[in-house]
Amino acid sequence: MHIAIIEDDPVIARSVRTAVTEAGHQCTWVADGETAIRDQTLLSSDVTVLDLMLPKAGGLDVLRTARAAGVRTPVIVLTARGTVPDKLEGFDAGADDYLVKPFAVDELLARIAALHRRAAHKPAMEIMAGPLHLSLVTKRLTLDDRTVDLTPTEFSLLEMLMRFNGQVVTRAMLCEHVWGFDWDGPTNVIEVHVNRLRGKLDRDRECSFIRTIRGRGYALAAS
Repeated sequence: MHIAIIEDDPVIARSVRTAVTEAGHQCTWVADGETAIRDQTLLSSDVTVLDLMLPKAGGLDVLRTARAAGVRTPVIVLTARGTVPDKLEGFDAGADDYLVKPFAVDELLARIAALHRRAAHKPAMEIMAGPLHLSLVTKRLTLDDRTVDLTPTEFSLLEMLMRFNGQVVTRAMLCEHVWGFDWDGPTNVIEVHVNRLRGKLDRDRECSFIRTIRGRGYALAAS
């Protein structure tokens, strides 16, 4: 496995690189975001460990640039920014996992291995529900012969709803799928993202694709 480390702190970078190489993997270390974007570091790795507070270009810029270009390499954000809003911003930009400094190297290695296993498993590359056609490769939604641009969070929400088309998907299920952890903050966070998604899906439609199931969650109605 080839692991990229995008980290400006040489002490942390050397520690992670040593652990990765001792585990039998190849490793590339990049110290700033501008170089990572220019060299397409995410594209050339199997898993990327990404700091957020990088010189020249921030980690979120690196991540968003790669995702916009269609790069789906699994990314673990490794950062000192550990608040819930920070995590939500990271996942919304396209992160697959999030680990806060200080951290245990063994845990990081375990998370890298888990991400690589998930990436190696190749499920169906397309999901269809009624007129909705979701490509898991291009991360694009086609609806009535038009392409609908979605944010990473909107894409994850819709993916979950489409997988359970016609069934209730609870807020807890959505939070776990989208952000990878139990949500204990304000409940309107999910509602905000769902309403934005509705705005993109329901253009010129009398009824919404996404039904609110009061007290339970949401259900996709795409027959």
